[in-house]
Amino acid sequence: MYTVMNRIAVPAAGAAAFEERFAASMRATLPGVDGLLGSRLLRPQQEGGVHVAVMDFADEQAFAAWTRSESFRAAHAHGPSEGDGVGGGVETFETVVSVGA
Repeated sequence: MYTVMNRIAVPAAGAAAFEERFAASMRATLPGVDGLLGSRLLRPQQEGGVHVAVMDFADEQAFAAWTRSESFRAAHAHGPSEGDGVGGGVETFETVVSVGA
């Protein structure tokens, strides 16, 4: 499994609206993406924390194909909205051990 994470600093005042827009974009653009095993948006539990978008792909090739897809272009076409956070860059990981679902 190949995991991609993007840490996004979102102002507290705009967090709810950001989450709604991000979730709507995920629901609209991610179904049917080849090799996508799952995607999550994580909300920070401590003040000043960052949201984290997590996507799990079957492998690095599936992620690379998604970045060249219409789904990717659609998900990123709108650009940031008022109150959206600033991404901290994409981090990628290869799964070493997985236990459970």
